[in-house]
Amino acid sequence: MTNFSLLTALDLAQLVRTRQVSPLEITQYYLDRLGKYDQTVGSFAHVAHGLAIADAKQKTEYLGGIANSEPLPPFFGVPIAVKDLNCVAGMPVSYGVAALKENLATYDDGVVAKMKAAGFTIVGKTVTSQLGSFPYTEPPGFLPARNPWHLDHNAGGSSGGSAAAVAAGLVPIAQGSDGGGSVRTPAACCGLVGFKPSRGRVSQAPVGDYQSGIACHGPLSRTVLEAAALLDVMEGYITGDPYWLPSPDRPFGETTGEAPGKLRIAYALSLPPFTSTAAIQGAVAKAIGAAGDLGHQLEETCFDVTRLIEPFAQIWKAGVGASGIPLPLLETVNQWLGETSGTAGDYLRGVRDMQVISRHIVGFMEKYDALILPVFNHQPPKVGEWAHLSPPDVVQKIIEWIAPCPPANAAGLPAIAIPVGFDDQGLPLSVQIIGRPAADALVLALAYQLEQQLQFNGTRQLPPQFPA
Repeated sequence: MTNFSLLTALDLAQLVRTRQVSPLEITQYYLDRLGKYDQTVGSFAHVAHGLAIADAKQKTEYLGGIANSEPLPPFFGVPIAVKDLNCVAGMPVSYGVAALKENLATYDDGVVAKMKAAGFTIVGKTVTSQLGSFPYTEPPGFLPARNPWHLDHNAGGSSGGSAAAVAAGLVPIAQGSDGGGSVRTPAACCGLVGFKPSRGRVSQAPVGDYQSGIACHGPLSRTVLEAAALLDVMEGYITGDPYWLPSPDRPFGETTGEAPGKLRIAYALSLPPFTSTAAIQGAVAKAIGAAGDLGHQLEETCFDVTRLIEPFAQIWKAGVGASGIPLPLLETVNQWLGETSGTAGDYLRGVRDMQVISRHIVGFMEKYDALILPVFNHQPPKVGEWAHLSPPDVVQKIIEWIAPCPPANAAGLPAIAIPVGFDDQGLPLSVQIIGRPAADALVLALAYQLEQQLQFNGTRQLPPQFPA
């Protein structure tokens, strides 16, 4: 059998389009890998074996009845996984809450409907931190999502299951969501590309907005081109959206491979007032060196996020109450977040303060085409490392770890994590690129350019414990 796990989602789509393999063959291959490896990495909350096989059979039969020249959706027959914060009709949606494991979704979220229309076969739901609250994925009642490159460490979160699944080659590509780094953090932990689109780029349908626009859907993949192609699938207005960006004149998958021209790039080895470890700073320095070699104009400067911490935390806490799930069903840190979330007035003041600070962040970006930062301030903690801490101490650890991510959520800016190598423990190293409002295409193009310049991506690599 072909080692499909060594191929990108774009490669697989081309193989199906040219009739070299069938959707059923690819889907069965990935379901077999899931059966073999998922208990080790803990990436899935639910494997939809029956639904996935039925869908793949239907697609294979459809291919047998049409001419080879008949056009197909862009990812026809390619497996994908969906984070367990999103509804897929006929599959459970638990939000990382063990008591809701049998809660069956009766409809597709808007982004899921778009992925189905693009031809993807959904093989299951990936585990998320409970309610998506945390940048690690260890919800009680589920296996923890482990880092495929170093199983003692966590895979990040809250899209940790999606990242672990792609990195281990259990799916070629996955959907995640990012409300404070929840796509970029696990991508960085697992050596992947993780893209957070601009506010309004991807619909939140059927809801209109979530936590005042800090959260959005995004792709997790092994290459920038794959992320751009999945963004083309996800993006676009859905009737009733409270705000949206127009679709690009040309697809992101088409423009990403084009040189962005000479750019003015700001950078910081650490995001004030925090200090990143030497390994993290070294990763940023490596990316900055590559940007300089490409002829970009570089300036070491950045905004300070001290005043953003409190209002962003207030909005983060409010997400627990907004879930409507009784606090006794939740883990202790989420219970504490819900108990200390304050009043509706506290939330609205947090939103107001966040938006005022965001104006300063966007104002800073007006002088630069892009900003290169760490994704987080130190490498991922080990699984269970913070379990003994009190909730306030866990929250402080989280703030200190992922501080470089929330500014892009607060200001609605596009941001991407790309891998740049490994540290001396074998853990991936990554950097973050943030762009101006709505400049998704430029961020993707710069990320692709750096990916090629650094000659590092995981296209042909799998962790040693998950061989093809």
